[in-house]
Amino acid sequence: GSLVVNYPFDDDEQGIAIYSKSPDDAVFQKLALAYSKENAKMYQGRPCKDMYPTEYFPHGITNGAQWYNVPGGMQDWNYLHTNCFEVTIELGCVKYPKAEELPKYWAQNRRSLLQFMKQV
Repeated sequence: GSLVVNYPFDDDEQGIAIYSKSPDDAVFQKLALAYSKENAKMYQGRPCKDMYPTEYFPHGITNGAQWYNVPGGMQDWNYLHTNCFEVTIELGCVKYPKAEELPKYWAQNRRSLLQFMKQV
């Protein structure tokens, strides 16, 4: 897990971790920032420094392929074949949090989710 908003493209022609700009890159960045700005820890860009000390996401967002390459990912497929603008929102450094921690996750992401929905 991590704490970041990831946007297309998740893949590139070279199959390596490099920025892979979609035709709607500016829109995807705007959508991703709308979410991350409302989550202070995400927006700082170093959410999992104890687990991943070198990982840094400026303003809490990243182009998928720049982070790591995912050939055939769903958000790219949906964008290319259905014109669906999809992002992946990673909600925390721990992939499977304990049930008692879920209210904390809601508190950290409620405003982000509402702001993201306003982008429609």
